[in-house]
Amino acid sequence: MVFGHGAAETTRTPEPSRSGKPAKFVAEPAPRRKSVQARCLSRWRGETVSARLTTVRRALLDAPADRLVEALAAALAKEYAVTGLELLLVDYRLAALLPLLDGQAVTRPGDPAWRSFDHQAEVTAGQVCYVPVTVRGERTGVLRYTPVPAAETTRAELAEIATLLGHELQAATAGTDRYAVASRTRRLTLAAEMQWELLPGRSRSHPAFSLAGQLEPSYAVRGDSFDWAEQEGRLHLSVLNGHGDGMNAALLTSLATYALRNARRAGLALADQAALADQAVFAQHRGDVHVETLLLELDLRTGVMQAVDAGSPRLLVLRAGEVLDQPLEAQFPLGMFETSQYTPQSFTLRTGDRLFIVSDGVSDAAGANSRYGESALERFVRRTGTLAPFQAIRSLLGDVRSFVGNDLDDDAVAVCLDWTGPAH
Repeated sequence: MVFGHGAAETTRTPEPSRSGKPAKFVAEPAPRRKSVQARCLSRWRGETVSARLTTVRRALLDAPADRLVEALAAALAKEYAVTGLELLLVDYRLAALLPLLDGQAVTRPGDPAWRSFDHQAEVTAGQVCYVPVTVRGERTGVLRYTPVPAAETTRAELAEIATLLGHELQAATAGTDRYAVASRTRRLTLAAEMQWELLPGRSRSHPAFSLAGQLEPSYAVRGDSFDWAEQEGRLHLSVLNGHGDGMNAALLTSLATYALRNARRAGLALADQAALADQAVFAQHRGDVHVETLLLELDLRTGVMQAVDAGSPRLLVLRAGEVLDQPLEAQFPLGMFETSQYTPQSFTLRTGDRLFIVSDGVSDAAGANSRYGESALERFVRRTGTLAPFQAIRSLLGDVRSFVGNDLDDDAVAVCLDWTGPAH
């Protein structure tokens, strides 16, 4: 079904949020209501789950992996009198919301669908409602349905169903290519296919932090990547820039990433993780190529960050409105020599700190008269203070493309981490 957008929007204006948590909205003119995710959480914490919500949940669980949205549409029509349903999936470049079933791609930034996606909140326009499809901070897209129920409890249930759909979509990706294909505006290169499959996701939320990352050029990235994992009160984060072009760069970065994961999962300390990955890359390539890597490990109880700078991307800290270069001792990139030794450094984050990690594809991007890192990077990082990390990354890379006047020629990776305070 094709939905119109001619009706005036009746929903709320977002208050700025940097934490990555759902934005609060002020009703116009109705009183403030809970955010979409807050209402969903309240139901999980003991409120009675309605019979029709249970029925819809069962329909999703029983549906074939590639027919989730069709099964959901049928269940919502029966249980909630929903007459129109569409899943809008965000594309790899973060530039379009693409319909799975029917209709046109949504590219206009002010569209209600983008408002819902950007601010992670319910948005209504006439009799059309938009709710985010997000799981643990990972933004898949937006669920659009009509008509809009009058009862807030019904809208809360439909928002919860959108979250349930997000869980099912994550589980279904191992069994179908439908959603990966539907998220593309054009074909990925083989190297880019490998790099996107390697990622842990593009965003993550936690009571102590919010995190997001993105690759460019999205449909043709080669050697840049990032990885993260949370375990036992620590956040592990790596940003990698593999030497070379095309498939060779993608294979090199994949080797380094899997070596780092293997070392991390074996319980090795940060310096030993770097050493093991260094040996793995050298054993394969004998020093002919290397991987510039920044390894970080954040203690979520204290805010103490350990870092190994192995020919790293640039690390900036936005603190109280000021942009600081975080000094780190440069060490050898992974795979350059046979027996490199690595030494971690430590620094402590303050509550409210924002970290930006960018590869040379961002800082060295060339405009008409200067490089982006020389004239524009710090200025733009300072301007992101009111944006959540996902929006900050999307805006930063859009600004880089505008600076160079086109898509980037070199690979670029950008990661943004907000430290919101110790986890207890």
